Amino acid sequence: MENNKRLFDCIEYQLTHFPKEDMLNAKEDGSWKAYSTQQLQNLVDTLSAGLLQLGVAGNDMTAEEADKIAIISNNRPEWMIADMAVQQIGAILIPIYPTTSLAEVEFILNDAAVKYVFVSNSEMLHKVQDATVNLSSLKGIYTFDTVENAHHWNEILALATPDAKEKALQIKSRIPTSHIVTIIYTSGTTGTPKGVMLSHENIYTNVQFSKESFPFEDRPDWKVLSFLPLNHVFERMVMYIYMYSGISIYYAESVDTIGDNLKEIKPNGFTTVPRLLEKVFEKIMQKGNELTGLKRRLFFWSVSVAGKYDNQTNAGWWYNLQLAIANKLVFSKWREALGGNISFIVTGGAACQTKLLRIFNAAKIPVYEGYGPTENSPVVCVNRKATSGHKFGTVGPPLNGVELKLADDGEILVAGPCVMGGYYKRPDLTAETIINGWLHTGDIGVWDEGNIKITDRKKELFKTSGGKYVAPQPIENKFKESPFIEQIMIVGAECKFVGALIVPSFSTLEQWLKDKNIPFTNNADIIKHPTVVAHYESIILSYNTFFNRVEQVKKFTLLTKEWSIDGGEMTPKLSMKRKVILEKCKEEVERIYE
Repeated sequence: MENNKRLFDCIEYQLTHFPKEDMLNAKEDGSWKAYSTQQLQNLVDTLSAGLLQLGVAGNDMTAEEADKIAIISNNRPEWMIADMAVQQIGAILIPIYPTTSLAEVEFILNDAAVKYVFVSNSEMLHKVQDATVNLSSLKGIYTFDTVENAHHWNEILALATPDAKEKALQIKSRIPTSHIVTIIYTSGTTGTPKGVMLSHENIYTNVQFSKESFPFEDRPDWKVLSFLPLNHVFERMVMYIYMYSGISIYYAESVDTIGDNLKEIKPNGFTTVPRLLEKVFEKIMQKGNELTGLKRRLFFWSVSVAGKYDNQTNAGWWYNLQLAIANKLVFSKWREALGGNISFIVTGGAACQTKLLRIFNAAKIPVYEGYGPTENSPVVCVNRKATSGHKFGTVGPPLNGVELKLADDGEILVAGPCVMGGYYKRPDLTAETIINGWLHTGDIGVWDEGNIKITDRKKELFKTSGGKYVAPQPIENKFKESPFIEQIMIVGAECKFVGALIVPSFSTLEQWLKDKNIPFTNNADIIKHPTVVAHYESIILSYNTFFNRVEQVKKFTLLTKEWSIDGGEMTPKLSMKRKVILEKCKEEVERIYE
Protein backbone atom coordinates (compact mmCIF):
# COMPACT_ATOMS: atom_id res chain seq x y z
CA MET A 1 0.00 0.00 0.00
CA GLU A 2 1.31 3.41 -0.95
CA ASN A 3 0.96 5.51 2.14
CA ASN A 4 1.30 8.91 0.52
CA LYS A 5 -1.88 8.80 -1.50
CA ARG A 6 -4.44 9.62 1.15
CA LEU A 7 -5.92 13.13 1.22
CA PHE A 8 -4.42 14.04 4.61
CA ASP A 9 -0.94 13.24 3.24
CA CYS A 10 -1.05 16.69 1.60
CA ILE A 11 0.31 18.19 4.85
CA GLU A 12 3.34 15.89 4.92
CA TYR A 13 3.82 16.51 1.19
CA GLN A 14 3.73 20.27 1.66
CA LEU A 15 6.11 20.16 4.66
CA THR A 16 8.61 18.22 2.53
CA HIS A 17 8.32 20.25 -0.68
CA PHE A 18 7.22 23.80 0.17
CA PRO A 19 6.43 24.46 3.85
CA LYS A 20 4.45 27.71 4.13
CA GLU A 21 3.74 30.39 6.69
CA ASP A 22 0.27 30.97 5.21
CA MET A 23 -1.12 27.57 4.20
CA LEU A 24 -4.67 28.44 5.35
CA ASN A 25 -5.92 31.96 6.13
CA ALA A 26 -9.09 33.52 7.49
CA LYS A 27 -10.32 36.82 8.89
CA GLU A 28 -10.47 36.77 12.68
CA ASP A 29 -11.64 39.93 14.48
CA GLY A 30 -11.18 42.02 11.35
CA SER A 31 -7.66 40.95 10.32
CA TRP A 32 -6.21 38.00 8.40
CA LYS A 33 -4.85 35.17 10.53
CA ALA A 34 -2.44 32.71 8.91
CA TYR A 35 -1.94 29.04 9.76
CA SER A 36 1.45 27.64 8.74
CA THR A 37 1.88 24.09 7.36
CA GLN A 38 3.53 23.09 10.63
CA GLN A 39 0.75 24.62 12.75
CA LEU A 40 -1.82 22.83 10.64
CA GLN A 41 -0.10 19.49 11.12
CA ASN A 42 0.02 20.02 14.90
CA LEU A 43 -3.69 20.98 15.05
CA VAL A 44 -4.81 18.09 12.84
CA ASP A 45 -2.79 15.53 14.83
CA THR A 46 -4.02 16.96 18.16
CA LEU A 47 -7.67 16.94 17.04
CA SER A 48 -7.28 13.32 15.82
CA ALA A 49 -5.96 12.35 19.28
CA GLY A 50 -8.76 14.27 21.02
CA LEU A 51 -11.40 12.55 18.89
CA LEU A 52 -9.89 9.16 19.77
CA GLN A 53 -10.24 10.10 23.48
CA LEU A 54 -13.93 10.87 22.82
CA GLY A 55 -14.30 7.32 21.53
CA VAL A 56 -14.40 8.14 17.81
CA ALA A 57 -13.00 5.25 15.77
CA GLY A 58 -12.75 3.76 12.32
CA ASN A 59 -13.70 0.42 13.90
CA ASP A 60 -13.30 -2.19 11.16
CA MET A 61 -12.82 0.54 8.52
CA THR A 62 -16.03 -0.26 6.63
CA ALA A 63 -18.48 2.45 5.60
CA GLU A 64 -21.11 0.89 7.87
CA GLU A 65 -19.00 0.47 11.01
CA ALA A 66 -16.75 3.57 10.96
CA ASP A 67 -18.01 6.40 13.18
CA LYS A 68 -19.61 9.35 11.38
CA ILE A 69 -18.80 12.98 12.19
CA ALA A 70 -20.93 15.72 10.60
CA ILE A 71 -19.93 19.30 9.87
CA ILE A 72 -22.23 22.27 9.20
CA SER A 73 -20.13 25.38 8.84
CA ASN A 74 -19.05 28.25 6.64
CA ASN A 75 -15.62 28.00 4.95
CA ARG A 76 -12.82 28.43 7.48
CA PRO A 77 -9.52 26.72 8.43
CA GLU A 78 -11.30 24.74 11.18
CA TRP A 79 -13.37 23.03 8.45
CA MET A 80 -10.28 21.56 6.78
CA ILE A 81 -8.62 20.79 10.14
CA ALA A 82 -11.69 18.79 11.21
CA ASP A 83 -11.86 17.08 7.79
CA MET A 84 -8.26 15.79 7.97
CA ALA A 85 -8.38 14.96 11.69
CA VAL A 86 -11.46 12.77 11.14
CA GLN A 87 -9.79 11.08 8.12
CA GLN A 88 -6.59 10.25 10.04
CA ILE A 89 -8.38 7.99 12.52
CA GLY A 90 -10.55 6.24 9.93
CA ALA A 91 -13.84 7.94 10.84
CA ILE A 92 -16.04 9.36 8.06
CA LEU A 93 -16.95 13.03 7.52
CA ILE A 94 -20.55 13.95 6.64
CA PRO A 95 -20.58 17.54 5.30
CA ILE A 96 -23.93 19.37 5.25
CA TYR A 97 -24.84 22.68 3.56
CA PRO A 98 -25.51 25.41 6.15
CA THR A 99 -28.67 26.26 4.13
CA THR A 100 -30.07 22.69 4.21
CA SER A 101 -33.67 22.50 5.42
CA LEU A 102 -34.34 21.18 8.91
CA ALA A 103 -36.10 18.06 7.57
CA GLU A 104 -33.10 17.18 5.39
CA VAL A 105 -30.60 17.78 8.21
CA GLU A 106 -32.67 15.44 10.38
CA PHE A 107 -32.79 12.80 7.61
CA ILE A 108 -29.00 12.94 6.99
CA LEU A 109 -27.97 12.82 10.66
CA ASN A 110 -30.34 9.88 11.20
CA ASP A 111 -29.40 7.99 8.04
CA ALA A 112 -25.69 8.23 8.83
CA ALA A 113 -26.19 7.67 12.60
CA VAL A 114 -23.89 10.63 13.27
CA LYS A 115 -21.95 10.50 16.56
CA TYR A 116 -20.61 14.09 16.82
CA VAL A 117 -21.29 17.32 14.92
CA PHE A 118 -19.06 20.33 14.34
CA VAL A 119 -20.96 23.60 13.77
CA SER A 120 -19.69 27.09 13.01
CA ASN A 121 -21.95 29.30 15.12
CA SER A 122 -25.03 29.61 17.34
CA GLU A 123 -27.44 29.59 14.37
CA MET A 124 -26.11 26.23 13.14
CA LEU A 125 -26.01 24.93 16.71
CA HIS A 126 -29.74 25.61 17.15
CA LYS A 127 -30.51 24.02 13.77
CA VAL A 128 -28.67 20.82 14.76
CA GLN A 129 -30.25 20.81 18.23
CA ASP A 130 -33.72 21.02 16.60
CA ALA A 131 -32.84 18.26 14.12
CA THR A 132 -31.39 15.85 16.70
CA VAL A 133 -34.14 15.76 19.31
CA ASN A 134 -34.82 12.09 18.48
CA LEU A 135 -31.30 11.08 17.45
CA SER A 136 -29.99 8.39 19.78
CA SER A 137 -26.58 8.05 18.07
CA LEU A 138 -25.55 11.67 18.82
CA LYS A 139 -23.04 12.11 21.64
CA GLY A 140 -22.26 15.82 21.30
CA ILE A 141 -22.11 19.05 19.29
CA TYR A 142 -19.00 21.27 19.19
CA THR A 143 -18.83 24.87 17.93
CA PHE A 144 -15.96 26.67 16.16
CA ASP A 145 -17.12 30.11 17.34
CA THR A 146 -17.36 30.69 21.07
CA VAL A 147 -21.05 30.25 21.89
CA GLU A 148 -22.49 30.64 25.39
CA ASN A 149 -23.45 27.34 27.08
CA ALA A 150 -22.06 25.32 24.15
CA HIS A 151 -19.10 22.95 23.90
CA HIS A 152 -16.19 24.54 22.00
CA TRP A 153 -13.95 22.45 19.71
CA ASN A 154 -10.95 23.48 21.87
CA GLU A 155 -12.33 21.05 24.46
CA ILE A 156 -11.54 18.16 22.08
CA LEU A 157 -8.03 19.50 21.42
CA ALA A 158 -7.49 19.65 25.20
CA LEU A 159 -8.25 15.92 25.54
CA ALA A 160 -5.21 14.89 23.47
CA THR A 161 -2.52 13.09 25.52
CA PRO A 162 0.92 11.96 24.29
CA ASP A 163 -0.34 8.36 24.30
CA ALA A 164 -3.46 9.27 22.29
CA LYS A 165 -1.29 11.16 19.80
CA GLU A 166 0.97 8.13 19.40
CA LYS A 167 -2.05 5.87 18.88
CA ALA A 168 -3.52 8.30 16.32
CA LEU A 169 -0.26 8.28 14.33
CA GLN A 170 -0.27 4.48 14.29
CA ILE A 171 -3.86 4.39 12.98
CA LYS A 172 -3.01 7.09 10.40
CA SER A 173 -0.10 5.05 9.01
CA ARG A 174 -2.39 2.05 8.39
CA ILE A 175 -5.31 3.76 6.64
CA PRO A 176 -5.76 2.25 3.16
CA THR A 177 -6.49 4.40 0.09
CA SER A 178 -9.66 2.32 -0.38
CA HIS A 179 -11.15 3.62 2.90
CA ILE A 180 -14.30 5.76 2.57
CA VAL A 181 -13.26 9.27 3.52
CA THR A 182 -16.63 11.01 3.23
CA ILE A 183 -20.32 10.47 2.55
CA ILE A 184 -21.84 13.43 0.72
CA TYR A 185 -25.62 13.59 0.62
CA THR A 186 -27.07 14.93 -2.64
CA SER A 187 -30.72 15.66 -3.28
CA GLY A 188 -32.36 12.97 -5.36
CA THR A 189 -35.27 13.42 -7.78
CA THR A 190 -37.54 11.97 -5.13
CA GLY A 191 -36.41 14.66 -2.70
CA THR A 192 -34.78 12.12 -0.35
CA PRO A 193 -31.01 12.77 -0.19
CA LYS A 194 -28.64 9.99 -1.28
CA GLY A 195 -25.28 9.46 0.44
CA VAL A 196 -22.44 9.33 -2.08
CA MET A 197 -19.53 7.27 -0.67
CA LEU A 198 -16.11 8.54 -1.77
CA SER A 199 -12.77 6.97 -0.83
CA HIS A 200 -9.30 8.49 -0.51
CA GLU A 201 -8.47 6.96 -3.89
CA ASN A 202 -11.57 8.49 -5.53
CA ILE A 203 -10.83 12.08 -4.49
CA TYR A 204 -7.01 11.79 -4.54
CA THR A 205 -6.97 10.57 -8.15
CA ASN A 206 -9.38 13.36 -9.13
CA VAL A 207 -6.97 15.83 -7.49
CA GLN A 208 -3.98 14.44 -9.40
CA PHE A 209 -5.81 14.09 -12.74
CA SER A 210 -7.08 17.69 -12.46
CA LYS A 211 -3.64 18.95 -11.45
CA GLU A 212 -2.04 17.30 -14.48
CA SER A 213 -4.79 18.06 -17.02
CA PHE A 214 -5.59 21.71 -16.39
CA PRO A 215 -2.66 21.96 -15.38
CA PHE A 216 -2.13 23.29 -11.85
CA GLU A 217 1.62 23.85 -11.49
CA ASP A 218 3.35 23.94 -8.11
CA ARG A 219 3.15 27.64 -7.20
CA PRO A 220 4.18 28.37 -3.60
CA ASP A 221 4.07 32.10 -4.52
CA TRP A 222 0.34 31.96 -5.41
CA LYS A 223 -2.81 32.72 -3.39
CA VAL A 224 -6.42 31.72 -4.00
CA LEU A 225 -9.72 32.91 -2.54
CA SER A 226 -12.24 30.25 -1.47
CA PHE A 227 -15.95 30.99 -1.13
CA LEU A 228 -17.87 28.09 -2.70
CA PRO A 229 -19.20 25.98 0.20
CA LEU A 230 -16.65 23.37 1.31
CA ASN A 231 -19.37 20.77 1.78
CA HIS A 232 -19.59 20.76 -2.03
CA VAL A 233 -17.16 18.11 -3.28
CA PHE A 234 -15.76 20.40 -6.00
CA GLU A 235 -14.51 23.09 -3.61
CA ARG A 236 -13.24 20.50 -1.16
CA MET A 237 -11.35 18.59 -3.86
CA VAL A 238 -9.85 21.86 -5.11
CA MET A 239 -8.56 22.58 -1.56
CA TYR A 240 -6.42 19.44 -1.91
CA ILE A 241 -5.19 20.54 -5.36
CA TYR A 242 -4.05 23.82 -3.78
CA MET A 243 -2.39 22.08 -0.84
CA TYR A 244 -0.60 19.58 -3.11
CA SER A 245 0.51 22.54 -5.29
CA GLY A 246 1.77 24.74 -2.44
CA ILE A 247 -0.84 27.44 -3.16
CA SER A 248 -1.99 29.50 -0.13
CA ILE A 249 -5.73 29.42 0.59
CA TYR A 250 -7.66 32.45 1.87
CA TYR A 251 -11.27 31.92 2.99
CA ALA A 252 -13.67 34.74 2.11
CA GLU A 253 -15.61 36.01 5.13
CA SER A 254 -18.92 35.62 3.27
CA VAL A 255 -20.39 35.86 -0.22
CA ASP A 256 -21.04 39.57 0.44
CA THR A 257 -17.37 40.33 1.15
CA ILE A 258 -15.91 38.59 -1.94
CA GLY A 259 -15.34 41.94 -3.69
CA ASP A 260 -13.45 43.41 -0.71
CA ASN A 261 -11.49 40.19 -0.10
CA LEU A 262 -10.36 40.06 -3.75
CA LYS A 263 -8.91 43.56 -3.45
CA GLU A 264 -7.24 42.76 -0.11
CA ILE A 265 -5.43 39.55 -1.00
CA LYS A 266 -5.09 40.00 -4.81
CA PRO A 267 -5.47 36.25 -5.52
CA ASN A 268 -4.16 34.39 -8.57
CA GLY A 269 -7.41 32.51 -8.97
CA PHE A 270 -10.61 31.05 -7.56
CA THR A 271 -13.39 28.59 -8.35
CA THR A 272 -16.98 29.72 -8.73
CA VAL A 273 -20.44 28.96 -10.11
CA PRO A 274 -21.99 30.78 -13.10
CA ARG A 275 -24.49 32.61 -10.90
CA LEU A 276 -21.72 34.49 -9.10
CA LEU A 277 -20.07 35.37 -12.42
CA GLU A 278 -23.47 36.64 -13.60
CA LYS A 279 -23.69 38.80 -10.46
CA VAL A 280 -20.20 40.23 -11.07
CA PHE A 281 -21.19 40.99 -14.66
CA GLU A 282 -24.52 42.56 -13.62
CA LYS A 283 -22.64 44.81 -11.18
CA ILE A 284 -20.17 45.86 -13.89
CA MET A 285 -23.03 46.64 -16.30
CA GLN A 286 -24.82 48.69 -13.62
CA LYS A 287 -21.65 50.75 -13.22
CA GLY A 288 -21.50 51.16 -17.01
CA ASN A 289 -25.09 52.41 -17.05
CA GLU A 290 -24.18 55.11 -14.53
CA LEU A 291 -21.55 56.56 -16.90
CA THR A 292 -22.37 59.44 -19.22
CA GLY A 293 -21.18 60.84 -22.55
CA LEU A 294 -18.00 59.50 -24.14
CA LYS A 295 -17.13 57.24 -21.17
CA ARG A 296 -20.48 55.51 -21.46
CA ARG A 297 -20.14 55.04 -25.23
CA LEU A 298 -16.61 53.68 -24.80
CA PHE A 299 -17.79 51.25 -22.11
CA PHE A 300 -20.59 49.72 -24.19
CA TRP A 301 -18.45 49.69 -27.36
CA SER A 302 -15.81 47.69 -25.44
CA VAL A 303 -18.38 45.17 -24.16
CA SER A 304 -19.73 44.66 -27.70
CA VAL A 305 -16.18 44.14 -29.06
CA ALA A 306 -15.52 41.56 -26.30
CA GLY A 307 -18.82 39.81 -27.06
CA LYS A 308 -17.45 38.81 -30.51
CA TYR A 309 -14.26 37.28 -29.07
CA ASP A 310 -13.31 33.73 -30.01
CA ASN A 311 -10.07 32.37 -28.58
CA GLN A 312 -9.92 29.68 -31.29
CA THR A 313 -9.63 32.06 -34.25
CA ASN A 314 -7.54 35.12 -35.07
CA ALA A 315 -10.03 37.79 -36.08
CA GLY A 316 -7.38 39.92 -37.78
CA TRP A 317 -5.40 43.07 -36.97
CA TRP A 318 -8.37 45.48 -36.94
CA TYR A 319 -10.35 43.46 -34.37
CA ASN A 320 -7.18 42.82 -32.33
CA LEU A 321 -6.45 46.56 -32.26
CA GLN A 322 -10.01 47.35 -31.10
CA LEU A 323 -9.76 44.69 -28.37
CA ALA A 324 -6.36 46.04 -27.25
CA ILE A 325 -7.90 49.53 -26.89
CA ALA A 326 -10.89 48.12 -24.95
CA ASN A 327 -8.49 46.21 -22.70
CA LYS A 328 -6.35 49.24 -21.97
CA LEU A 329 -9.15 51.74 -21.36
CA VAL A 330 -12.00 49.67 -19.91
CA PHE A 331 -11.17 46.07 -18.99
CA SER A 332 -8.02 47.01 -17.04
CA LYS A 333 -10.43 48.42 -14.41
CA TRP A 334 -12.36 45.13 -14.31
CA ARG A 335 -9.12 43.23 -13.67
CA GLU A 336 -8.20 45.67 -10.90
CA ALA A 337 -11.56 45.07 -9.22
CA LEU A 338 -10.66 41.34 -9.07
CA GLY A 339 -7.32 42.16 -7.45
CA GLY A 340 -5.28 42.51 -10.63
CA ASN A 341 -3.58 39.07 -10.51
CA ILE A 342 -6.19 36.60 -11.82
CA SER A 343 -4.59 33.77 -13.82
CA PHE A 344 -7.57 31.41 -13.68
CA ILE A 345 -11.22 31.18 -12.70
CA VAL A 346 -12.75 27.70 -12.93
CA THR A 347 -16.54 27.58 -13.07
CA GLY A 348 -18.71 24.49 -12.67
CA GLY A 349 -21.95 23.24 -11.16
CA ALA A 350 -24.15 24.59 -13.98
CA ALA A 351 -23.82 25.82 -17.55
CA CYS A 352 -22.15 29.20 -17.94
CA GLN A 353 -23.49 31.62 -20.55
CA THR A 354 -21.20 31.53 -23.59
CA LYS A 355 -21.55 35.32 -23.87
CA LEU A 356 -20.02 35.73 -20.39
CA LEU A 357 -17.16 33.35 -21.25
CA ARG A 358 -16.38 35.38 -24.39
CA ILE A 359 -16.46 38.73 -22.60
CA PHE A 360 -14.41 37.72 -19.55
CA ASN A 361 -11.78 35.91 -21.59
CA ALA A 362 -11.54 38.84 -24.03
CA ALA A 363 -10.99 41.08 -20.99
CA LYS A 364 -7.99 38.90 -20.01
CA ILE A 365 -9.90 37.38 -17.11
CA PRO A 366 -9.48 33.70 -18.01
CA VAL A 367 -12.60 31.69 -17.15
CA TYR A 368 -12.52 27.93 -17.71
CA GLU A 369 -15.67 25.83 -17.58
CA GLY A 370 -15.66 22.29 -16.16
CA TYR A 371 -18.18 19.58 -15.33
CA GLY A 372 -18.66 16.61 -13.05
CA PRO A 373 -21.13 15.04 -10.61
CA THR A 374 -20.46 14.31 -6.93
CA GLU A 375 -20.46 10.62 -7.90
CA ASN A 376 -17.18 11.13 -9.83
CA SER A 377 -15.36 13.00 -7.01
CA PRO A 378 -16.37 15.21 -9.05
CA VAL A 379 -14.50 16.45 -12.17
CA VAL A 380 -15.11 14.62 -15.45
CA CYS A 381 -14.16 17.35 -17.94
CA VAL A 382 -12.48 20.74 -17.79
CA ASN A 383 -11.34 23.31 -20.35
CA ARG A 384 -7.57 23.49 -20.45
CA LYS A 385 -5.18 26.43 -20.07
CA ALA A 386 -3.80 25.62 -23.54
CA THR A 387 -5.94 27.31 -26.23
CA SER A 388 -6.35 24.02 -28.11
CA GLY A 389 -8.27 22.56 -25.14
CA HIS A 390 -10.32 25.67 -24.34
CA LYS A 391 -13.56 25.97 -26.28
CA PHE A 392 -16.38 28.29 -25.17
CA GLY A 393 -19.77 26.62 -24.77
CA THR A 394 -18.23 23.24 -23.96
CA VAL A 395 -17.00 21.80 -20.65
CA GLY A 396 -13.71 20.84 -22.30
CA PRO A 397 -12.12 17.43 -22.87
CA PRO A 398 -12.33 14.61 -20.30
CA LEU A 399 -9.60 14.67 -17.63
CA ASN A 400 -6.52 12.56 -18.32
CA GLY A 401 -7.25 9.29 -16.50
CA VAL A 402 -11.06 9.52 -16.80
CA GLU A 403 -12.82 7.33 -19.36
CA LEU A 404 -15.89 8.84 -20.99
CA LYS A 405 -18.34 7.52 -23.57
CA LEU A 406 -21.81 8.51 -24.73
CA ALA A 407 -24.67 6.01 -24.53
CA ASP A 408 -27.04 5.58 -27.49
CA ASP A 409 -29.35 8.21 -26.00
CA GLY A 410 -26.43 10.62 -25.50
CA GLU A 411 -26.13 10.03 -21.76
CA ILE A 412 -22.61 10.71 -20.45
CA LEU A 413 -21.08 7.54 -19.00
CA VAL A 414 -17.87 7.67 -16.96
CA ALA A 415 -15.42 5.05 -15.69
CA GLY A 416 -12.14 5.13 -13.79
CA PRO A 417 -10.77 5.40 -10.26
CA CYS A 418 -12.77 8.56 -9.42
CA VAL A 419 -16.15 6.77 -9.60
CA MET A 420 -17.81 6.51 -6.17
CA GLY A 421 -18.04 3.37 -4.08
CA GLY A 422 -21.83 3.62 -4.30
CA TYR A 423 -24.75 5.17 -2.40
CA TYR A 424 -24.67 4.56 1.36
CA LYS A 425 -27.10 1.81 2.40
CA ARG A 426 -28.71 1.96 -1.07
CA PRO A 427 -27.40 -0.98 -3.17
CA ASP A 428 -30.59 -0.69 -5.26
CA LEU A 429 -29.77 2.87 -6.37
CA THR A 430 -26.08 2.00 -6.81
CA ALA A 431 -26.98 -0.86 -9.18
CA GLU A 432 -29.12 1.52 -11.27
CA THR A 433 -26.34 4.13 -11.45
CA ILE A 434 -23.13 2.11 -11.89
CA ILE A 435 -23.58 -0.56 -14.57
CA ASN A 436 -20.58 -2.74 -15.56
CA GLY A 437 -18.27 -0.20 -13.98
CA TRP A 438 -19.75 2.77 -15.89
CA LEU A 439 -21.28 5.64 -13.94
CA HIS A 440 -24.51 6.80 -15.60
CA THR A 441 -24.50 10.55 -14.97
CA GLY A 442 -28.03 11.36 -16.14
CA ASP A 443 -26.60 14.20 -18.24
CA ILE A 444 -26.95 14.23 -22.01
CA GLY A 445 -24.01 15.43 -24.06
CA VAL A 446 -22.46 15.57 -27.53
CA TRP A 447 -18.84 15.55 -28.70
CA ASP A 448 -17.61 18.85 -30.10
CA GLU A 449 -14.08 18.57 -31.55
CA GLY A 450 -12.83 16.44 -28.65
CA ASN A 451 -14.76 18.47 -26.06
CA ILE A 452 -18.03 17.61 -24.37
CA LYS A 453 -21.01 19.90 -24.75
CA ILE A 454 -23.84 19.24 -22.28
CA THR A 455 -27.28 19.60 -23.84
CA ASP A 456 -29.79 18.26 -21.35
CA ARG A 457 -30.59 16.48 -18.11
CA LYS A 458 -32.00 13.00 -18.51
CA LYS A 459 -34.49 13.32 -15.70
CA GLU A 460 -36.40 16.40 -14.65
CA LEU A 461 -33.96 17.26 -11.89
CA PHE A 462 -32.43 20.58 -12.86
CA LYS A 463 -29.80 23.04 -11.70
CA THR A 464 -30.20 26.77 -11.24
CA SER A 465 -27.39 28.98 -12.57
CA GLY A 466 -26.12 29.05 -8.97
CA GLY A 467 -25.26 25.37 -9.38
CA LYS A 468 -27.90 24.08 -6.93
CA TYR A 469 -30.00 21.05 -7.85
CA VAL A 470 -33.75 21.45 -7.76
CA ALA A 471 -36.12 18.47 -7.84
CA PRO A 472 -39.37 19.89 -9.26
CA GLN A 473 -41.77 17.04 -8.37
CA PRO A 474 -41.82 17.35 -4.58
CA ILE A 475 -42.31 21.13 -4.93
CA GLU A 476 -45.11 20.71 -7.45
CA ASN A 477 -46.81 18.05 -5.33
CA LYS A 478 -46.73 20.29 -2.26
CA PHE A 479 -48.14 23.33 -4.09
CA LYS A 480 -50.93 21.23 -5.59
CA GLU A 481 -52.24 20.76 -2.05
CA SER A 482 -53.72 24.26 -2.42
CA PRO A 483 -57.34 24.15 -3.57
CA PHE A 484 -56.56 27.13 -5.81
CA ILE A 485 -53.90 25.30 -7.85
CA GLU A 486 -55.03 22.87 -10.55
CA GLN A 487 -51.67 22.29 -12.23
CA ILE A 488 -48.17 23.61 -11.68
CA MET A 489 -44.83 23.17 -13.40
CA ILE A 490 -41.62 24.32 -11.75
CA VAL A 491 -39.14 25.97 -14.14
CA GLY A 492 -35.68 27.48 -13.72
CA ALA A 493 -33.05 25.20 -15.30
CA GLU A 494 -29.86 27.30 -15.69
CA CYS A 495 -31.77 30.39 -14.51
CA LYS A 496 -31.08 32.55 -11.46
CA PHE A 497 -34.11 31.35 -9.50
CA VAL A 498 -37.02 28.94 -9.49
CA GLY A 499 -40.23 30.05 -11.21
CA ALA A 500 -43.61 28.40 -11.75
CA LEU A 501 -46.26 28.10 -14.43
CA ILE A 502 -49.60 27.78 -12.64
CA VAL A 503 -53.00 26.73 -13.98
CA PRO A 504 -55.50 27.94 -11.37
CA SER A 505 -58.45 25.85 -10.23
CA PHE A 506 -60.97 28.14 -11.90
CA SER A 507 -64.02 26.63 -10.20
CA THR A 508 -62.55 27.35 -6.73
CA LEU A 509 -61.34 30.75 -7.87
CA GLU A 510 -64.69 31.81 -9.36
CA GLN A 511 -66.47 30.94 -6.13
CA TRP A 512 -63.86 32.90 -4.15
CA LEU A 513 -64.38 35.95 -6.41
CA LYS A 514 -68.19 35.72 -6.04
CA ASP A 515 -67.83 35.63 -2.24
CA LYS A 516 -65.78 38.82 -2.48
CA ASN A 517 -68.27 40.46 -4.90
CA ILE A 518 -65.54 40.88 -7.53
CA PRO A 519 -67.00 40.84 -11.08
CA PHE A 520 -65.27 38.85 -13.86
CA THR A 521 -65.97 37.89 -17.46
CA ASN A 522 -63.54 35.12 -18.47
CA ASN A 523 -60.34 33.31 -17.44
CA ALA A 524 -58.08 35.83 -19.17
CA ASP A 525 -59.81 38.57 -17.20
CA ILE A 526 -59.52 36.65 -13.90
CA ILE A 527 -55.75 35.93 -14.03
CA LYS A 528 -54.92 39.61 -14.54
CA HIS A 529 -57.02 40.88 -11.61
CA PRO A 530 -54.73 42.47 -8.97
CA THR A 531 -56.65 40.80 -6.10
CA VAL A 532 -56.20 37.39 -7.72
CA VAL A 533 -52.48 37.94 -8.37
CA ALA A 534 -52.00 39.07 -4.76
CA HIS A 535 -53.89 35.99 -3.55
CA TYR A 536 -51.56 33.67 -5.49
CA GLU A 537 -48.54 35.55 -4.18
CA SER A 538 -49.68 34.78 -0.63
CA ILE A 539 -50.23 31.09 -1.53
CA ILE A 540 -46.70 30.89 -2.96
CA LEU A 541 -45.24 32.52 0.16
CA SER A 542 -47.01 30.10 2.49
CA TYR A 543 -45.84 26.99 0.59
CA ASN A 544 -42.29 28.30 0.10
CA THR A 545 -41.69 27.80 3.83
CA PHE A 546 -41.53 24.03 3.23
CA PHE A 547 -38.46 24.32 1.03
CA ASN A 548 -34.82 25.39 1.01
CA ARG A 549 -34.20 28.93 -0.19
CA VAL A 550 -32.89 27.61 -3.52
CA GLU A 551 -36.10 25.65 -4.14
CA GLN A 552 -38.48 28.48 -3.31
CA VAL A 553 -40.62 29.93 -6.11
CA LYS A 554 -39.64 33.56 -6.65
CA LYS A 555 -41.96 34.44 -9.59
CA PHE A 556 -44.89 32.80 -11.36
CA THR A 557 -47.27 33.18 -14.27
CA LEU A 558 -50.96 32.24 -14.19
CA LEU A 559 -52.31 30.46 -17.30
CA THR A 560 -55.85 30.46 -18.68
CA LYS A 561 -56.08 26.90 -20.00
CA GLU A 562 -55.57 23.49 -18.44
CA TRP A 563 -52.92 21.12 -19.85
CA SER A 564 -54.47 17.98 -21.35
CA ILE A 565 -53.80 14.78 -23.27
CA ASP A 566 -55.66 16.20 -26.25
CA GLY A 567 -53.60 19.39 -26.09
CA GLY A 568 -50.42 17.28 -26.15
CA GLU A 569 -49.10 18.59 -22.83
CA MET A 570 -49.93 15.43 -20.83
CA THR A 571 -49.06 11.75 -21.34
CA PRO A 572 -51.81 9.10 -21.24
CA LYS A 573 -50.68 8.46 -17.64
CA LEU A 574 -51.33 12.19 -17.03
CA SER A 575 -47.70 13.02 -16.46
CA MET A 576 -46.57 16.41 -17.71
CA LYS A 577 -44.59 16.54 -20.94
CA ARG A 578 -42.21 19.17 -19.64
CA LYS A 579 -40.50 19.92 -22.93
CA VAL A 580 -43.83 20.42 -24.71
CA ILE A 581 -45.11 22.73 -21.98
CA LEU A 582 -41.88 24.74 -21.99
CA GLU A 583 -42.15 25.15 -25.77
CA LYS A 584 -45.84 26.12 -25.67
CA CYS A 585 -45.37 28.52 -22.75
CA LYS A 586 -42.11 30.00 -24.02
CA GLU A 587 -43.34 33.60 -23.77
CA GLU A 588 -44.74 33.11 -20.27
CA VAL A 589 -41.44 31.62 -19.05
CA GLU A 590 -39.51 34.50 -20.65
CA ARG A 591 -41.75 36.95 -18.77
CA ILE A 592 -40.80 35.28 -15.47
CA TYR A 593 -37.08 35.84 -16.15
CA GLU A 594 -37.31 39.27 -17.77
